[in-house]
Amino acid sequence: MDTLECIKTRRSIRKFTTDTVPRKDLEELIEIARWSPSYKNSQPWEAIILSGEKKKELSKTLVDLLKDNKENSPDLAAPTSWPEKEDANIKHLMAKRLELTGIDLGTPEMIFKAKKANFNFYFAPHAIYLFQDASLSEWSLFDIGLFAQSLMLAAHAKGLATVPQAFVTDYANEVKECLGIPASKRLILGLSVGYPDIDSPVNAYRTERQDIGEFYKYLE
Repeated sequence: MDTLECIKTRRSIRKFTTDTVPRKDLEELIEIARWSPSYKNSQPWEAIILSGEKKKELSKTLVDLLKDNKENSPDLAAPTSWPEKEDANIKHLMAKRLELTGIDLGTPEMIFKAKKANFNFYFAPHAIYLFQDASLSEWSLFDIGLFAQSLMLAAHAKGLATVPQAFVTDYANEVKECLGIPASKRLILGLSVGYPDIDSPVNAYRTERQDIGEFYKYLE
């Protein structure tokens, strides 16, 4: 796949086929993403791939915590407010989803369902967690974001699909305990990985992007 096409056509997928991905293909995503740039080549990223029983074990743990109304404690706190422009983009997305799917993420019931779907990794056959040492600076958050983008683009180029998920870091301590990640690490992101079920209505909507004139200037 052409690089520019790969960037423009990648999207988040929330319904996957049940087909498992060969381990070598999953590991190739990590192999490719390791070439991402980082501050002074510090390479501040670590990853774990989950499949089979381990993924099921983690999903059950997370869903049980949700049902028990356990207070979440992510290593990266969720935003509580947004600047006006970004807030307008989010509200537009929520309104569009409500129009097309009937899903209103402003209600507690739907938030519960959305989190449960996240904790089951949308029933994808695989998941990936990204983490790094908690002592690293904000620059390293930028770097691991580049790693995540490279990983998702590599997956798309190979005919696989992903969706980056913040919710699956809600119970960071429990995730790290289940996966054997040291407490000294900072849990950054989870991703569902598998083959996309393109025909599913869940995957019919693709989010929009601003025209470049809204956020870009050319000076000379």
